[in-house]
Amino acid sequence: MGQKVYFGWFVVAAAFMILLLCFGIAYSFASFFDGLEADFQASRGDISLIFSIAGFLYFSLGAISGPLSDRLGSRPVVAFGIILIAGGLLGSSFAQGLWQVYLGYGAAVGVGIGFAYVPSVGVLQRWFVRRRGFATGLAVAGIGVGTLVAPPVSRFLVEAMGWRGAFQVLAGVTVVVGLAAAWMLYPSPGARGLYPDGDKSPVGEGASMSGLPLGVALTSRPFWLLFAASSIVSLGLFVPFVHLVKFSVDHGHNESWSILLISLIGIGSMSGRLTLGGVADRFGRHRAVVTMFFGMALMQGWWYLSHSFWALAVYAVLFGLFYGGYVALAPALVADYFGAKNVGGILGVLYSGTALGNLVGPVAAGFAFDLTGGYELPIAASASTAFLALAVILTLRSPAQWRRL
Repeated sequence: MGQKVYFGWFVVAAAFMILLLCFGIAYSFASFFDGLEADFQASRGDISLIFSIAGFLYFSLGAISGPLSDRLGSRPVVAFGIILIAGGLLGSSFAQGLWQVYLGYGAAVGVGIGFAYVPSVGVLQRWFVRRRGFATGLAVAGIGVGTLVAPPVSRFLVEAMGWRGAFQVLAGVTVVVGLAAAWMLYPSPGARGLYPDGDKSPVGEGASMSGLPLGVALTSRPFWLLFAASSIVSLGLFVPFVHLVKFSVDHGHNESWSILLISLIGIGSMSGRLTLGGVADRFGRHRAVVTMFFGMALMQGWWYLSHSFWALAVYAVLFGLFYGGYVALAPALVADYFGAKNVGGILGVLYSGTALGNLVGPVAAGFAFDLTGGYELPIAASASTAFLALAVILTLRSPAQWRRL
């Protein structure tokens, strides 16, 4: 009789589906841009603010949802988030004023993703020790797949039934699939009578359930360097998800082809998440994260020089690769530094810095376009902040070096 599949991989699959839904909805925002802009007679800055509100909330609220999931378990926290996402989409579909979309898509969807994201990723750190990077990479590949699949699907739905009908369809899919996946997020291997990594004995159980107290971790030098680097790079990280399509169309490229640039980011992101986690498990997660920051900085510089469609396509794939690799590796690296016991809370506070960048970056780029008629200034700013973040992360010692101090 064959060996049973370790239940941890079902938890990975559930987290994958939740992240696919959450970020597929978030990163397909460009598909709804034109419809919202036309219906509400709004500027690019006004429409960009919807995405920025959502992004600010889903990253900042990890500081609340992470500790909550450490205490209550991921299942109820994620289920609450899924219901909020579906409700926000449904409410936005009936909006008669732009402020109602700010509340529905911006606030409710943003809060919902904030309650689903960190708890889904954090729980995995307890199910795996040796293969932590690989397992986390598989799960967060859901973000890449969502970024690949959701924009063209959303565009199809918008063309078939308008942006309001598309929001209603997405709300229905989210509540059915999302709640089923949330139910699978068991808090630890011990809840199923198992050990981390599927071992037959408690080889990695101590590493799985131990860790620094939240307050101690948050006052450490590695945490603040990670926080500073991720906050700085995030100022430009989310600009392409809102403005790359518009940038491409402004340079004379077909709109349908331009939408596919977001899907190309998804392809690169999915590749980075699926492959780099396992590689980093073998060659060092700290070294791999530094490489991801270097790649993101180079790609933001490449965008500034790119106008042809092939150059933008290269940017989209490679930017997605490095960005996706960083997102895949960050939770495992946090667990390497501080242990897995309070990883949800630590990740939540870490991502709160990213929230400010998500709030400021896309909307500042939109208003900069409204004022100057071009994207040169915000793209240059995105590249500059990425290189500054690289300089910060280069000062971060590896977990082994830090523990020897």
